[in-house]
Amino acid sequence: MPVQMSDDDFDEAAARALEMIPQALRDKLDNVAVFVEDQYEPQPGEHPDTVLLGLYEGIPLTERGAEPWAMPDRITLYKEPILQMCATRDEVIEQVTITVVHEVAHFFGIDDATLHRLGWG
Repeated sequence: MPVQMSDDDFDEAAARALEMIPQALRDKLDNVAVFVEDQYEPQPGEHPDTVLLGLYEGIPLTERGAEPWAMPDRITLYKEPILQMCATRDEVIEQVTITVVHEVAHFFGIDDATLHRLGWG
């Protein structure tokens, strides 16, 4: 049975996860917006059953030039799949932390294979 958690409590878990990132790295998260949505909507060409826990959209620091036009990067957490995969509130908080770290790592240019190898998959 999925865990029940209010939007405010989920947002608080996400905020705490961001606070766990070392200050030196957080200082570099300039122009990055973090959002929480209920579920990921698969894009055209994706399998309609695609489920994501989080998504980073933007230009990783490792690929940036001098794009004065760049829109803010975006990290989105998907609440419902996280709640559905967890059995306890503590598991939700842990999974939110893992997902936040994973998506922030993409901002810094770290790929999925490396994240999985490091245990942040």
